[in-house]
Amino acid sequence: MDYKKNIQKAGAVLIALAFWQILSMVINQRILLVSPIEVVIRMCTIWKEQGFLASIWFTFYHITAGFLSGVTLGIIFAVLASKFNIVENLLWPWMITIKSVPVASFIVICLIWLSVQKLSIFISFLIVLPVVYQNVLEGLKTQDVKMKEMADVFKLPWYKNLKYIIIPKLRPFIISALSVTCGMAWKAGVAAEIIGVPEGSIGKMLHNAKIYLATDDLLAWTVIIVILSVLSEKIFMFIVKKLLGDNAKNRNNIKMIK
Repeated sequence: MDYKKNIQKAGAVLIALAFWQILSMVINQRILLVSPIEVVIRMCTIWKEQGFLASIWFTFYHITAGFLSGVTLGIIFAVLASKFNIVENLLWPWMITIKSVPVASFIVICLIWLSVQKLSIFISFLIVLPVVYQNVLEGLKTQDVKMKEMADVFKLPWYKNLKYIIIPKLRPFIISALSVTCGMAWKAGVAAEIIGVPEGSIGKMLHNAKIYLATDDLLAWTVIIVILSVLSEKIFMFIVKKLLGDNAKNRNNIKMIK
């Protein structure tokens, strides 16, 4: 089934590329839209540009830092909110505001408070925080009464309760939140760089490409961003799934504990 699904995805990509190629030929204006072939050719040479790797590292480091900060604080806030109702009530207006205000507005406001170098960290953090918080809080509130009773009967230590009951319960909520927010962090972080234009960032490269009407550079960097975002998500989700373990296996192991 996976093989057939991969074939279908590859076919969808080819269809999209063919549509792109046809559209570029119809428009026939290189400034407006270059062909995918031209973008591929440019990607084969763009890595030779001065500061290419430094720009990728700058953006990757800052967005990852914001993403991980949002995940960590989101989980901590969710745990506290699940334990203390006052914490959930105090956080409610902040989380609603963060989710409702457009990213562009946050970027402009934060430019007053932060340096452009740190802007993408904070914006990525803001985008990730409420999603992780809401998902984890929902998972914590979805209490499995039977599992809790079993833990109380067998007097499980807190670390076994965490490993065999809490983590398996939270696993789908955490994975769902992280799979969504990883891509969101990249989009918001790069948008912050384009507006703030920090030196040595991918956002700076995109800004320069727009100024000089270098459409091939613009699309080449866009493709690079997509690749980095997808790779980051795949690697991070692989690590998280390994750390959280197999859900069914963890739940079955509770039967062997006294």
